[in-house]
Amino acid sequence: MKMTTTLKATTAIMLLTAGAAYADGHATHPETGEALASEQTFVYRVGDESPSFDPGLVEDVDGSKIVRDLFEGLMNQDADGNLVPGVATDFTVSDDGMTYTFNLRDNAMWSNGDPVTAGDFVYAWRRASSPELASPYSWYMELMSIENGAAVIAGDMPTEELGVTAIDDTTLEVRLSQPLPYFAQMVVHGTTFPVHQATVEEHGSEWTRPENIVSNGAYVLSEHVPQERLVRVRNENYWDNENTIIEEVTALVITDENTALTRYLAGELDKTQVPAGQFPRLSAEYPEQAVSVPEACSYYYTINMTETGNPALQDQNVRQALSMAIDRDVIAEAVLAGGQKPAYTFTHWSTAGFETPDIGYANMTQEERNAQAVELMAAAGYGADNPLSIDLIYNTSESHKSVAIAISQMWKQTLGVETELGNQEWQTFLETRGNQDYEIARAGWCADYNEASTFLDLMQSDSGYNDAKYMNERVDELLAEAKTSDNPQAAYTEVEQIIAEEMPIIPIYHYAAVDMIAEDLEGWPYNNFQQNIYSKDLFKIAE
Repeated sequence: MKMTTTLKATTAIMLLTAGAAYADGHATHPETGEALASEQTFVYRVGDESPSFDPGLVEDVDGSKIVRDLFEGLMNQDADGNLVPGVATDFTVSDDGMTYTFNLRDNAMWSNGDPVTAGDFVYAWRRASSPELASPYSWYMELMSIENGAAVIAGDMPTEELGVTAIDDTTLEVRLSQPLPYFAQMVVHGTTFPVHQATVEEHGSEWTRPENIVSNGAYVLSEHVPQERLVRVRNENYWDNENTIIEEVTALVITDENTALTRYLAGELDKTQVPAGQFPRLSAEYPEQAVSVPEACSYYYTINMTETGNPALQDQNVRQALSMAIDRDVIAEAVLAGGQKPAYTFTHWSTAGFETPDIGYANMTQEERNAQAVELMAAAGYGADNPLSIDLIYNTSESHKSVAIAISQMWKQTLGVETELGNQEWQTFLETRGNQDYEIARAGWCADYNEASTFLDLMQSDSGYNDAKYMNERVDELLAEAKTSDNPQAAYTEVEQIIAEEMPIIPIYHYAAVDMIAEDLEGWPYNNFQQNIYSKDLFKIAE
């Protein structure tokens, strides 16, 4: 018997019965009855330009937000993070868990009027896995356990051998190399979204320019001024366009968080991040606008474990000492003060099904950690008479700078370490870190799906985002075992304990989404742990 998961959710039915309200000038929201504002625009701040919003190349959080507006994959998430229909209306899973069959809606269209077909997904998945594209997220396609994925990505098999087939225009079959209980969650990620083959082939690397792009999401790209703004407007050919309320979405690049806050308070932005340390004041002054909710991201420092790194950092004692000398309570409660939590594990504490393991140094007082850090550093040959010097880089941000300054001071006061700080703009920073041209670097990882492996798989030896180039055969074995286990917690616990022992990365804090959001902007997915935002689900109410 096949297990069928039908996702024609009640929310979708409710929206359909509401009628073509917004495009026809309806004055109230069809579900809440709230009066709608006459101007339905959403303007928000990003800290830097995203490297790409090509689904096959996107790799950062802000770029993924853009991709979710411009394109639509098989499945979406609702405001609580549950799976809901996207291009697919439902899917079935074979008894052995090795084959997924997605049934696509027949009214999905590209912005140029072409139908969205199963073949578009086949083309996109093959493209994302191809050595020719060299996607920074090709490893994600391998993590999905798609049949022959690893061999295709390595160039040992042609892309035609990837385990994805268009049975017909509205039926997509995906074959896995092993059962993966959370596979359906993984198709919410932008790397799995379709792309328009004719457009990609005609325009090459310039296919995402406003004058060229063809997309299938709720919005189309109307303007892009690099390092300044990116504007998208409603896609009249989107299958559910009649239920989209926000007409125009604008991302403004504003590097300085305090400048962005000033512009928000002046009414120029509908959303911006709260600068480090300012949430207590802002939440008191603007209790209806200042928001802090758990977010599926972990903030850490990654250590270059290769020959290009600092030789001193190859010593486990030094890495442990640096980690122990960080007072995470001070970082979370004083420097940031926005609801973030100290991190002694890589996996976020609120990840579904994850039980935070017992990590030895997490149970110490900071005084005890500092004392042990001094001993560890002395064992490595460093102290007041032979101070360690290290370089620490971060991408340009006042919050990252504040955290780096605080940590460098902790290292200096406790261990006598001299730290040279450096900042780089986002795209340069990603290249520097990815090329192991650093000693210690700021890093942050946000979950691609709500399961612990989305964090811990970065510790695999061949992970595309293992920027430490950390290698541990036991970690690789445990992560492989976890994928087919009914209860992977034991494997995850051991991996976290190995990380805490060998310290290739230094977990610092688990994120909270700490934002200022305009009072008239409704529909924000506060309960979506991944904070996967779809502008089509937002709306503005009349003042």
